[in-house]
Amino acid sequence: MAILQAYNLTKTYSVDHRVISVLEDVSLSVEKGAFVVISGSSGSGKTTLLTLLSGLDRPTSGQVLIDGQKISAASEEELAPLRNRTIGFVFQSFHLVPSMTAVENIGFPAELAGDSDADDRARQLLSRVGLSDRADNFPSQLSGGEKQRIALCRALINRPKLLFADEPTGNLDSENGGIVLSQLIDLKNEHGATLVLVTHNPEIARVADRVFTLADGRLKG
Repeated sequence: MAILQAYNLTKTYSVDHRVISVLEDVSLSVEKGAFVVISGSSGSGKTTLLTLLSGLDRPTSGQVLIDGQKISAASEEELAPLRNRTIGFVFQSFHLVPSMTAVENIGFPAELAGDSDADDRARQLLSRVGLSDRADNFPSQLSGGEKQRIALCRALINRPKLLFADEPTGNLDSENGGIVLSQLIDLKNEHGATLVLVTHNPEIARVADRVFTLADGRLKG
């Protein structure tokens, strides 16, 4: 059964009275539990596609469904609970809150959702990625690899059905990138989540269940 469906997505922008097309007529379906990669060269539209699929942006035309719910025309008020309950995000640039410790960063989304066990579950996730000794460290005291592992734990704290990751290893060296990718896949499998990951790295694409390749805003093949 598909957890994510996109139909005829098109995204255009107006710049100096010109219409710039970023995506054209993109349709795809992602099955529950799958690990899917969106691949393509720089400027191919892959990050734009991810923002549309996750509801962070709206298409110019077309439709996106997450778990059967149409999100393309949904209001921010309608999308907020869906994002908190169903979706997790991992970004290239971590996006940790500088004034919060590692464990506070992880637990924050659960606290917003009213989870009284937020701290306990945050510490369990920290232990799972081997960073229990970094619980009280602030982001400025963490390495890039540690920050991304914290961001991964934060994305999973509310047990999302669907994980979106935008170049999650892009700012890391090969060793730390491999650790983050391995833990991302392992945790995704343990939680029964679906993973949609944007990358230009062919080594990551090779371990995915399916690869959607974009070129000039269109799906190839």
